Amino acid sequence: MMNHSPTPTPGAIPHERLSIDRRVQLLGRRGCTIWLTGLPASGKSTIALLIEEKLLTEKRPALILDGDTLRHGLNAGLGFDAGGRAEAVRRAGESALLLAESGAVAIVSMVSPYRADRDAVRARHAKIGIAFIEVFVDAPLAVAESRDPKGLYKKARAGEILAFTGITDPYEAPTRPEVHVRTHESSAQDCAIKIFEAITA
Repeated sequence: MMNHSPTPTPGAIPHERLSIDRRVQLLGRRGCTIWLTGLPASGKSTIALLIEEKLLTEKRPALILDGDTLRHGLNAGLGFDAGGRAEAVRRAGESALLLAESGAVAIVSMVSPYRADRDAVRARHAKIGIAFIEVFVDAPLAVAESRDPKGLYKKARAGEILAFTGITDPYEAPTRPEVHVRTHESSAQDCAIKIFEAITA
């Protein structure tokens, strides 16, 4: 079982900072995290971009933390085994918390296949008092595989990728997400609107 609460570095004492409520009072807005999870090619990144643009158009700070992009920096070197995925999700979650604490909307677009890893991030948000909106970007495997924009499903089927969610590795869908969108039934724009409504509710 992966430890979702790493031991703090000895001697590292958190510095005092403004409370969430004080930040909200000064900024006039409250940050949050939108966590989009789903199979590869389910539509997460496309929807995330639409949400980000909508928020920025309304002059509300927002930033996407994309799973693939993070693996070129913050999550570089982590594997795709359960432990590596758990740590990638934990780091993304902590980064999202920092953004949300600043008053921004952190939009995480990440397969994050294991329910326990996502629940751990949710618990961290709850502890600090930051809203965590889990979005299940739902698309049947056959539909996601037919899209395959990066050719990853094809490589997984050919055995070139040994650990690939939906083919050789499991995906644990959310049981009670705040928002559930079905990209095989609705356009990305309609899905983004539904999610945006949850942010502003």
